[in-house]
Amino acid sequence: MPAEWQAHQRTWMAFPTANPTFGEEGGPDLARARAAWAAVANAVVAFEPVTVLVSPGDGAAAAAVLDPRITRAEVPLDDAWLRDSGPTFVTEGGQARAVDWIFNGWGAQSWARWDRDALVAQAVAGLTGTAVSSSSLTQEGGAFHVDGHGTVLLTDTVQLDPDRNPGWTRPQVETEVHAQLGTSKAIWLPRGLTADYGEFGTRGHVDIVAAFTASGAVVVHTQPDPGHPDHEVSREVTELLREAENARGERLEVVELLAPEQHEVDGELVDHSYVNHYVANSVVIACAFDDPRDQQAVAVLEKAYPGRRVVPVDARDIFAFGGGIHCITQQQPA
Repeated sequence: MPAEWQAHQRTWMAFPTANPTFGEEGGPDLARARAAWAAVANAVVAFEPVTVLVSPGDGAAAAAVLDPRITRAEVPLDDAWLRDSGPTFVTEGGQARAVDWIFNGWGAQSWARWDRDALVAQAVAGLTGTAVSSSSLTQEGGAFHVDGHGTVLLTDTVQLDPDRNPGWTRPQVETEVHAQLGTSKAIWLPRGLTADYGEFGTRGHVDIVAAFTASGAVVVHTQPDPGHPDHEVSREVTELLREAENARGERLEVVELLAPEQHEVDGELVDHSYVNHYVANSVVIACAFDDPRDQQAVAVLEKAYPGRRVVPVDARDIFAFGGGIHCITQQQPA
């Protein structure tokens, strides 16, 4: 699997449709979601081609908010987190391959629907004419992160989740992940951010916790407030990564990416994270939260991705529905 900062052919996304996550057609929540998703798609298309999957009947709503340069493809959808339901594109022998992980609604969560989304990876592969590799592992694209040189980040509470992969062991997971992604070294994190274990959480996706970057460093979500439950989580993850080696036997360089100052929205703990950015051709689409630490995060990301422009996009409404910018985008390597 190429690193995210390597050249892309295209970015894939999905357009929010009426469901338990976004609410009913014509409702204010669905309108907010569509505007937030469109803001990301419209930012990315200035730098590379974008295709947005649109559920039947949502074409007019999509056309109203998406940049006309964006390609729309009609595909039945349950939800709109394409990082998770879409395929993972890899290359093998100079040919592209689309990994189709088993998708079961983030561990068969009670509110989730996934009959249609379980077929989305195959649909996208068909649209691109890419051969499919079907995996026996249940997981989502936000549950792992690669450096492009053989190293992959995983999380105990996702890949070893009994509602995803009952009975699987770390060695079994590693064997399947390495076979599909071409990686050779797995670094396991014990858990994700605290709010990610709430009602609409993923139970530990790594892409809001840590991410490899083009500079060779790994950026880590860091909560400096000792009274916050993620203070201990981020400390443990940071120490673990500083002691870890990548697939080439090198110690990792860890760069702390401070969490936004705002901890709660409407009295609820949130997992706002600058780690959940998306890297496209010549640009980094960064999460913004109208927070005092937004500009500091931009500066860190500029150093992490030399020569790339960093474009902040308001991610508050995306996080309100359970994810971030990285969670709604999926790269197709060139």
